[in-house]
Amino acid sequence: MARHNLGTVVQFEFTRTVKKRRFWIATLAIPILLALVFVLVFASSSSTQSLSEAQKRQTLAFTYTDASAVIDPAIAKALGGTVEPDPGTAVERVQAGKLNAYFSFPASLEKDPVLVYGTDQGIFKNGTYDAVAKQIVVLSAQEKVGSPELVAAVQGSFSTETQTFKNGVVSGGLETVVPPLLFLVLFYVVIILLANQMLASTLEEKENRVTEMILTTLNPTTLVVGKVISLFMVGALQSIVFAAPMLLGYVFFRDQLNMPNFDLSNLSFQFWPMLVGALLLIGGFILFTGVLVGIGAVMPTAKDASTVFGPVMIMMFIPFYIVTMVVSDPGSLIVQIFTFFPFTAPITAMLRNAFGSLNGVSAVIVIAELFIFGFLALRVAIHLFRYGSIEYSRKLSLRTAFAKRS
Repeated sequence: MARHNLGTVVQFEFTRTVKKRRFWIATLAIPILLALVFVLVFASSSSTQSLSEAQKRQTLAFTYTDASAVIDPAIAKALGGTVEPDPGTAVERVQAGKLNAYFSFPASLEKDPVLVYGTDQGIFKNGTYDAVAKQIVVLSAQEKVGSPELVAAVQGSFSTETQTFKNGVVSGGLETVVPPLLFLVLFYVVIILLANQMLASTLEEKENRVTEMILTTLNPTTLVVGKVISLFMVGALQSIVFAAPMLLGYVFFRDQLNMPNFDLSNLSFQFWPMLVGALLLIGGFILFTGVLVGIGAVMPTAKDASTVFGPVMIMMFIPFYIVTMVVSDPGSLIVQIFTFFPFTAPITAMLRNAFGSLNGVSAVIVIAELFIFGFLALRVAIHLFRYGSIEYSRKLSLRTAFAKRS
């Protein structure tokens, strides 16, 4: 019977939420906005690409003088340059608009700057003069060096391959960090999307004054657990809807939207970090859900609950103030406190787990702590809901509620 009631609660809460117009308005608003941004970026990218291709077909007309003897005339000519026959009047002719651009290469490129003069073509296009002048010098220097290896060495145009070891085996780089960090992203998405619904899950019936009728047919434990399960299902649905535009854009329109090309095949999904990340996600979800449901059970209205809701949510973001210490100095006192304090533990522990600084003992302690405090928070929330569900006009007294239990 209890199992049947739990299934009924989950089905009712889930369908009631997803049937609301405002739920789909809020859920689809972000994907629609993302789609509009993608369309605008795509259109802008196409226009920019066409303009870029048109600019490539154009040559920059300029004259130049070379006191350094470095400039290769053939390279300068290929880029649109000719030797200036009258250097004394070149700047005046640029000022008068009779000459497009004039470059003066000094005797010592190391000590003196290249003087570049050009007609104003707008703040962005004016940068073309400087770029062409530098390109002439670089290409001419490469031609004189005559060795691709030396040119690559001087410019730093060479790659390195690094291999590090941990506990006698090869340790990974970012390809091992990214997969566990996905649990951190998912945790934030789920909590942020569902926080208000967690808070309202017990407030809605109180404000509608139907809790007495509900509790005559349902056990408070069944009702609250059913609400929690339905919240998780709603969060999963919203996460899928939100992620769909990003995934579609990355798979089919990555080049048009100028998205970075990540080689997902190099990602390393290691078993233990992924397991620890999943358990931290579930434990943190249970803890924050229990606390927010408990707040909803105590407060008579959503307005009253918002005063406590803010500080609880802020605690989720506090670890990001010390994220550099979490990564670079995980053994520091403040990082250790944040790792084991229940409300900052999920974020801090997920970061440390991804970067490999959360050892097995600490992981077991944090996971056990989150599940214990999470189930304790749910148990307290159920008890508070039992006695606070009929408090319509004032906040439930915790002393009274726990005195009734004894």
